[in-house]
Amino acid sequence: MDRPALADFLRRSRARLRPADVGLADGPRRRTPGLRREEVARLTGMSADYYTRLEQARGPRPSRQMLTALARALRLGDDERDHLFHLADEQPPRADRFSDDHVPPGLLLILDRLHDVPAQVMSDWGGVLAQNAMADALTGPGWPGRNVVLEWFADPAVRDLFPPEDHEEHSRAHVAQLRAVASARPGDPRPAALVARLRARSAEFADLWERHEVVVRRAEAKRFVHPVVGVLELECDVLAGTGRGHLLIVHSARPGTTAYERLRLLGAVGLQSTAPEHRAPAGRAAALRDHPFG
Repeated sequence: MDRPALADFLRRSRARLRPADVGLADGPRRRTPGLRREEVARLTGMSADYYTRLEQARGPRPSRQMLTALARALRLGDDERDHLFHLADEQPPRADRFSDDHVPPGLLLILDRLHDVPAQVMSDWGGVLAQNAMADALTGPGWPGRNVVLEWFADPAVRDLFPPEDHEEHSRAHVAQLRAVASARPGDPRPAALVARLRARSAEFADLWERHEVVVRRAEAKRFVHPVVGVLELECDVLAGTGRGHLLIVHSARPGTTAYERLRLLGAVGLQSTAPEHRAPAGRAAALRDHPFG
């Protein structure tokens, strides 16, 4: 691991970004250009102290998951992402048609510009790759790097985000979408590994899988439960991404509706209103989350 070169690359990559480039407010006057260290740390989900030590060439070797988060936070292109991995003495993600964990900067730019609606970039088999501040406010931060299908069947606390009467439909939709992706990409080992793990660990998933229902995710209405603003009935639009299996998921409401006013309130309340139960789960799902497919 080339710590000095890694530290220099991180500093220079941070310096070329403005807060607006990553969906953050400019805030008070800045003495130097670029993002602050604590802002990069927040975007990656690591501590500010850990990131500072990386920039000072005295940090531990970052994990592959952390390198992926850094590449995403610093808006690195494919070549820059590979360079980052090489500096940390790691092999970059395989450049094949199933490599969908790196979100191109252009798609992240679109995500950052959607400042008044919750939006996420996801893989078509349920992996959360990135989400904006409004999505953090709606469902809680900490989702990038996790898989919503895995979490849905592994941790009951995730279901508190939705009204109980909607749970059965969500379960069916998750399984039907996963089956569609798994059959469309038989050479991709990650959806198949997720199916095998969930069939072995979740009786509900196994039962739904045997029904052989198939659904490709498209626009739909979806209800969320928020501890401050209440129930939000939002339109969920699914937009295709870059041809790597990326989906841009946007939740919105029609002006003049109750949901629209509650969505505006959500934007005003922001992350400070996010209750612990709306954060990414850390309980019973841990046993299932230790998997090789992200």
